[in-house]
Amino acid sequence: MSDFVDRVTVHVKGGDGGNGSAGIRREKYKPLAGPNGGNGGRGGSVIFVADPNANSLLDYRFMPHRTAGNGTMGLGDTKDGSQGEDLRLPVPVGTVVFTARGAEGQPKRPGEVLADLRHAGDEFVAAAGGAGGLGNAALANKTRRAPGFALLGELGEERDVILELKSIADVALVGFPSAGKSSLIAAMSAAKPKIADYPFTTLVPNLGVVQAGDMRYTIADVPGLIPGASQGKGLGLQFLRHIERTEIIAHVIDCATLEPNRDPVADYRALEKELAEYADELELPLGAIPIPERPRVIILNKVDMPEAKELAEFVKPEFEKMDLPVYIVSTASHEGLKALNFALANLVAEMRKDIVAREASAEEARVVIKPLEDKGSKRRNARNAGVQEFTIEREQDGNGNYWYTVSGTKPERWVMQTNFDNDEAVGYLADRLAKLGVEDALRKNGAKPGDEVRIGRGARAVAFDWDPTIAAGAEMLDGAQLGSRGHDLRLEEEDARSHRRTNAERRRQYHEMMDARAAVRAAMQAEREAGHWADPSIDDDRHDETSLFGRGEPEEYEDAADADDAFADGAFADGAGVAADGAVKKTRRPSVNGDALRSALNDDIDDAADAQGDEA
Repeated sequence: MSDFVDRVTVHVKGGDGGNGSAGIRREKYKPLAGPNGGNGGRGGSVIFVADPNANSLLDYRFMPHRTAGNGTMGLGDTKDGSQGEDLRLPVPVGTVVFTARGAEGQPKRPGEVLADLRHAGDEFVAAAGGAGGLGNAALANKTRRAPGFALLGELGEERDVILELKSIADVALVGFPSAGKSSLIAAMSAAKPKIADYPFTTLVPNLGVVQAGDMRYTIADVPGLIPGASQGKGLGLQFLRHIERTEIIAHVIDCATLEPNRDPVADYRALEKELAEYADELELPLGAIPIPERPRVIILNKVDMPEAKELAEFVKPEFEKMDLPVYIVSTASHEGLKALNFALANLVAEMRKDIVAREASAEEARVVIKPLEDKGSKRRNARNAGVQEFTIEREQDGNGNYWYTVSGTKPERWVMQTNFDNDEAVGYLADRLAKLGVEDALRKNGAKPGDEVRIGRGARAVAFDWDPTIAAGAEMLDGAQLGSRGHDLRLEEEDARSHRRTNAERRRQYHEMMDARAAVRAAMQAEREAGHWADPSIDDDRHDETSLFGRGEPEEYEDAADADDAFADGAFADGAGVAADGAVKKTRRPSVNGDALRSALNDDIDDAADAQGDEA
C-alpha cells in the first residue's frame, strides 16, 4: 500500500466547555457570605498547522476522528476550571481545507474552501472549543445578589472537513505515461520513485529537491496524463490538481515512442488542451498565476536512442517557432541534464520574484465588502460585528403542522447554556430572550399563544409552546413571589452597621427624627395645658404593675374602697407571709422615702402576726 495520501475526510470536534459552579461561600461567623461559584474552563480547539516536515495525509486515513480536550467545571471559592488542551494537527504545506458535502453515511465531496495552508506555519481552527459557563459569582450584580444557578458550558464545534493536498513545487513534469518523468526526477535529484517499463507506473506524485549552484528548487513528478484527463479519464482529476501550485510546467515528451498517431508536437498539443480545460474550472488563490500564463519548457527525452535523437532534432524548430525553450536530454546517459538544471533554476528565480510582486499588488487591490448594519439586530461587540443576532422563520410539514424556528448565535448559545432542571435558570433564559426582542419578533411574524417555537436546528434544538402572558421577571421558586430573580430575603436582614447610608438617606432620617421630636413636644405641651399632669409623688394609676406604689389591681374594682374590702376579706388567710405580701400591696404612701417605707412594712407585719395569735 502506498504511503502517500492526498485527500482524506476528517471528523473534528472541539472540546466542550466546563460548567459554571453555583457555590455559596461558607465561613465561620459569616452565614450569608454570598455566591462564590467559579467559571468553567474553555474547551480546546482542533487546529491544522502547515508543517514542512509532513509530506502526506496518511495518518488521517487511519485515524479520521480527532477530538480536543474538554474544559473542567468551575469550583467554589471563585476557582475557575482549567482550559482544555488544543489539538494541533500537522499537515503538509499546500493542504487545502474544504467543507464536506454529502449525506450521512455516504462518501463526502469537497464543498466550500475554508483555508489554504500555503506557507509553513499557517494555521486554521477547524473546530473551536466551547466557552465555559459562568458561575453564580459572575452572574451576581446589585439587582441579582444571590443567583441560585450557573450557566452550562457550551458544546465544542463538530463537523466533517476534507483535507486535500496540492503539492507545492517550482516545476511540474507533465507528459504521457512512460515518457520518462520518474527517470528524469531520479536523475536530477535524490528522489527514488518507482520506475518500470509499463504505463502508469507512477501512482502518486513524487517530489525531488534539485541543487543548481547556490539555487535550490523542487520538481514534482505528476502521474501520466492522457487525452480526456480533465473529464476523469485515466487517473483524471485525481492528480491534475497537483500542478495548480507549480510555477513552471515542463512537458516531458517521449521521442522514442512507437505508438501510432503520436509525435512530439501532437503530444504537446493534446496535453495543453487538457490543461486549458482543467484551468477553466480552477479557482486560484490570491496572487497566483493562471495556468495558461505560466511559462512552458519542452524536454525531449530518450535521445540516447538513434531514432529518438533524429526526431528530437527534427521537431525542435517547430517548438522554437512557438517561443518555447527546448532541451534535448537523456536520463540514461545524463545528456543535457546540466544545461536543463541551470536553465530551470534561472527561470524559477524569475518566477519567484514575479509571484511576490503579484501577491503584494493583489493584497493592495483587494476590496472588503461588508453588509449594511441593521440597527438593533446586529451584535454590538467588535469581535462579532456584522453577524445578525437572530432570524425567525415559519416552517410547515406535509401534515399541516407548523412551527416557528428561531436561529441565531445568541439564542442558540443561550439555550445550550441553560440548565432546564433549574427554574431560576429557565427564567433567566426567558429574560435574556425577551430583552433581545425574540418575543416581539415572534408576535410580528404572526405567532400566537400556544404555537410551537424551536430555538436552533438539528439535534441541539429546543422546542416549547409559546406563551407570552407568562412574566419572565420573577419565578415562584418556593411558593412566594420574589421581587426579582436571584433575590435572597435573608440578605435583607443585614446588620445596620454593615450598611453605609447615602447622603439622601441621612437627610431623610434626620428630618424624620426632628419631626417626631416636634410632635412629642407638642403633645406634652397640650397635656400640660389640659391639666393631665399631676404630682409625680402620687400614684394615680392603680393598675400599673411596674409602678413602685401600684398594686396591679384588676380593672373590675370601681374604686379604692372596693379594693380595700377585697384585701380585708381574704388577704391574710394563708399565714403571716401572705399577710405580709398583702400588707405590701395595701401600702400607699405619699412619699418614696426609704426609711418610711421600711417602718410601714414592719408595722404591717406585726399587726398581721398579732391578729393571727388572737384567732388561735
